[in-house]
Amino acid sequence: MRTTRILSSEVVAKAWGTLTQYTFQFSKLSGELTEITREVYDRGHAAAILLHDPLRDMVILVRQFRPPAMVNGGNPFLVEVCAGVLDGDDPATCARKEALEEAGVVVKDIRLITSAYGLPAAVTEVLSLFIGTYDGTEIQEGGGLPDEGEDIEVLELPFQVAFQMISSGEIVDMKTIVLLQHLMLERLATSNNLSPPA
Repeated sequence: MRTTRILSSEVVAKAWGTLTQYTFQFSKLSGELTEITREVYDRGHAAAILLHDPLRDMVILVRQFRPPAMVNGGNPFLVEVCAGVLDGDDPATCARKEALEEAGVVVKDIRLITSAYGLPAAVTEVLSLFIGTYDGTEIQEGGGLPDEGEDIEVLELPFQVAFQMISSGEIVDMKTIVLLQHLMLERLATSNNLSPPA
């Protein structure tokens, strides 16, 4: 079994999240011990949900301002699935709450697709990814929470249109790409009489 240790830690910045510089020790494949120093960002774990109306084959996505995209020189208004930090909730409860706050949708059935690291080289966040169904006749206002600086545009689109936005570059958010691709894989498996992806 390979050895790992945290040798030291120092908080570099603490605001919306916490940026800490760590020195780690771990054993290499050869068994030799080595050390590295890295900054790690922690803002808690999160959940995201793709909202799908299977009767009409529509999905709901949201468009909102994302500062890192602007810093990179890209379009800062990204199209994404609803998502948020857990803030003490379990992932499914968080996903349902974010769907209501951001998109005005009461989720009916919900299923976990996976929980995974989005950027394990630098961020502690584990993101739980869900697909949830909704009834298109029961959409409320949504738009996010103004007291949290949210100003969210709600987009209801045919699934095929949303899926094509990946290849066109209109969707560049990883969690959204993963969930749209998972839904596409499920329907391809069904049409080919294969087992759906786990």
